[in-house]
Amino acid sequence: MRTIAVTNQKGGTGKTTTVTNLGACLAKAGKKILVVDLDSQANLTSHLGVNPADLKTTILDILSRDSRVKAKDVIIPTRVKNLSIIPSNMNLTGIEIELAGEIGRETVLKNALKDIHNFDYIFIDCPPSLGLLTLNALTTAKEIFIALQTEYFALEGLAKLMNTIALVKKRLNPIIKITGIIPTMCDMRTNLTNDVLNKIKNHFKKEVFNTIIRNNVRLAEAPSFGESILQYSPSSNGAKDYIKLAQEVIRQG
Repeated sequence: MRTIAVTNQKGGTGKTTTVTNLGACLAKAGKKILVVDLDSQANLTSHLGVNPADLKTTILDILSRDSRVKAKDVIIPTRVKNLSIIPSNMNLTGIEIELAGEIGRETVLKNALKDIHNFDYIFIDCPPSLGLLTLNALTTAKEIFIALQTEYFALEGLAKLMNTIALVKKRLNPIIKITGIIPTMCDMRTNLTNDVLNKIKNHFKKEVFNTIIRNNVRLAEAPSFGESILQYSPSSNGAKDYIKLAQEVIRQG
């Protein structure tokens, strides 16, 4: 089982879009997928057709100090065959304050998921910050995918993320490593996109996926229908790109 944290401390880079659609494409390829919504905005949850307001149990219930809820009891199926989710909602907002004084607060998620084994991939959708929830994701995962928007400030601020990853690797999770950089929101007609892609490849070298995720209006529309791109527009460029990305991820091993 591969456990992958999909992260970037910057918002709007396509993290949730990637977790949703990469997960759906891997599920279509016959893989058993679990996605974990670690963001109080619950965009991943709603993107997969689950109404956060209707949930009786969420990720909060397995992270809270006094809860006895097991992770397996929070997992629910989505509309996509082979794709399940540990959902979130806005109640997660205060969890970092609740855990701040706890011993072992960086490993709460890892302990909660330790009995989950019946999946091929677990993808953790991190919030757009380097707070305690993201730290829990990095402590739990074995791999990191970074969704990196191809814009002028793409690499700005990544130094802090890289420092955080280095500290987690040194103190909490020695096996974690970056295994994928995903260029997102690419407009290949512009010189800027090509320049940024070259900088990303020079900086990260072998970690950058060959597949790039192009700008695609269908990708932007799909969340409002609670569907993955394969459900909403299977012939779109967005669907083609994520299918290619899924094939690359499978080839990684």
